[in-house]
Amino acid sequence: MIFPTTTAFYAAILGLIYAGLSGWVIGGRLTGNVLFGDGGQDALQRGIRSHGNFQEYVPLTLLLIALYEAGGGSPAWVRGLLIVLVIARILHPIGMFAPTNSPRQFACRGGGILATIAVMTVAALLLLLRAA
Repeated sequence: MIFPTTTAFYAAILGLIYAGLSGWVIGGRLTGNVLFGDGGQDALQRGIRSHGNFQEYVPLTLLLIALYEAGGGSPAWVRGLLIVLVIARILHPIGMFAPTNSPRQFACRGGGILATIAVMTVAALLLLLRAA
C-alpha cells in the first residue's frame, strides 16, 4: 500500500473549499444575527445546505478514491475523478444561489450533485474491482 499523494493534494483543495463554505455560513449568521437554524432567511438556508451537502458527500468519496489510489489504482483514474469532484463541488453552491428553475440552477446545482454521485459510484466500482 502506498500513501495516496494525489488524493491528499486534492483533499487539501477540497478542505479549503469547505472552509470557504463554512465562512459563508458564519458570515450569514453574523449579518443576520442568527445563532441557530436559518432564522427564516433564504440565503442563509441555501448556504447551510451547500455546506451540509458538501459534508454529506465529499468525505466518503475522498475515502473511496484514497483507498483505490493506496491500493495501486490507476493514477489517471484517480486524478480524473478528483478533478471532476473539485469542479462539481464548486458548481453546486453556485447553483444553490441561482434563481429557482433557471438554467444555471439546473446546470450548476444539478450538474454538481450528479457529478459528485457519479464520481462516488465510479470510485466505489473501481475499488471493488481492485479489491476483488
